[in-house]
Amino acid sequence: MCGFAAEFSYSRSAPPVSASRLQKASAAMTVRGPDGAGEWISADGCVGLVHRRLAILDLSESGAQPMATSDGSIRIVFNGEIYNFRELRAQLERKGYRFRSQSDTEVLLHLYQECGRGMVRQLRGMFAFALWDARARGVLLARDPFGIKPLYYVDDGACLRAASQVKALLAAGDIDTSPSAAGHVGFFVWGHVPEPWTLYKGIRALPAGTTLWIEQHGRMAQPETYFDLT
Repeated sequence: MCGFAAEFSYSRSAPPVSASRLQKASAAMTVRGPDGAGEWISADGCVGLVHRRLAILDLSESGAQPMATSDGSIRIVFNGEIYNFRELRAQLERKGYRFRSQSDTEVLLHLYQECGRGMVRQLRGMFAFALWDARARGVLLARDPFGIKPLYYVDDGACLRAASQVKALLAAGDIDTSPSAAGHVGFFVWGHVPEPWTLYKGIRALPAGTTLWIEQHGRMAQPETYFDLT
């Protein structure tokens, strides 16, 4: 199952990433990943990633997350399963990429190196991930076409925070928890909370089949749809 959280202080006015806040989010997702926990915060404090691991494909430490490329320029936390990862891996190996693990997570890293943000169109599976690109100084959030894997985020105009569960964001604190009218009305009318809303005004769900990209010192972008069932 796995679970992850990410924090990105993208504004010049934003304080450094809070290790304590990330650790609280991680602790709230312990049941999602009983096989291990990982944490990484950049040296300048602008971005941090935490992960709770349920080991399935690669049980060794080589499959642990957050996972990085050999030069450390790209880092990722990922929840899900990429069904066509062996096919993608073979294609990448033919192009000269070298792998250190048997995990599908590493395939995502090298596929991003090869294709950039358009990588999601080649993926077949259920997934949610947060990826940090140190060269572009940006964070990419992505969710699978059918929204099987959850991904929620908060943006206060200076810092982007994302997690696999709403309760992880709530555990970290500093969020507007006033009721979301759209979320509550949707629940009572349809029996579920319609995305992108949640029950809380300050938290949004990243819709199925979308990505969200934000660069340091940039503005928060709108989710970009790469797949629409209709």
